[in-house]
Amino acid sequence: MNGILLINKEKGMTSHDVVAQLRRILHIKKIGHSGTLDPNATGVLLVLVGRACKVLPFLEDTDKEYIATMELGKKTISDDIWEEVLDEKPVIPINDFQKELDSFKGVIQQVPPMISSVKVNGKKLYEYARNHEEVVRPVRSVEIYDIEALNEEELKFRVSCSSGTYVRSLCHDIAAQTGNYGCMSSLVRTKVGRFSLEDCVTLEDVKNGNYTLHPIKEILDGYECIAYTPLKDIYNGKHVRMNTTSDRVAILDQEDVIAIYERDHKDVFRCVRGLW
Repeated sequence: MNGILLINKEKGMTSHDVVAQLRRILHIKKIGHSGTLDPNATGVLLVLVGRACKVLPFLEDTDKEYIATMELGKKTISDDIWEEVLDEKPVIPINDFQKELDSFKGVIQQVPPMISSVKVNGKKLYEYARNHEEVVRPVRSVEIYDIEALNEEELKFRVSCSSGTYVRSLCHDIAAQTGNYGCMSSLVRTKVGRFSLEDCVTLEDVKNGNYTLHPIKEILDGYECIAYTPLKDIYNGKHVRMNTTSDRVAILDQEDVIAIYERDHKDVFRCVRGLW
């Protein structure tokens, strides 16, 4: 069994919990996931089954879409409502929520939350937080492609963004721009790359056999796919010549992706990952 499962993660479960349950349901050990969702978040979780686990390093730049709500008046260690409150202050009403959101479109600088897996000197930020250690958090560039107010009264919005964007940090920064404390109060991931929430199934669906195992090719749709011959050169991991402008390509055996190749020099490509 090899391919991609699209799971609608339930609230109260970690992404690791989902993988552990799927291993028991499908009786397969080789299962992983791409793009961790916090326990209190729900929505699209890409689960990699069998050989599909090998493509994980090539999915780091997958864009995401979320629907989130934020709460004003509280500053928390995690930039969401589920962790320690550090401070509170009276709320300053936001008169034009969409205008504030629009100012975050494009490439922005973000400081990740202390409760996150971003590493500083080989140690994750949440480990510093749990040990009550001070550390300078790295500033990172992310891109907000689109952001739309869905309910101004509830401070609910939809955001389409690059991989690595923390919506919790975005809520913090939107609030700060209006003179408020603020944190995220709910989060649903509605898209990962080309896959949306409508494509997903629940763990219960998988238990009942009601699911689709998507081919690896679907998750690598950003790559040019090439049916190279002779295929034995690919299976032997040889350097090969290809006439393409792409610097990284997916090699097909019929409709199955069997390797990722990247340009070595001129028209010579080398194997960076065999997927057979």
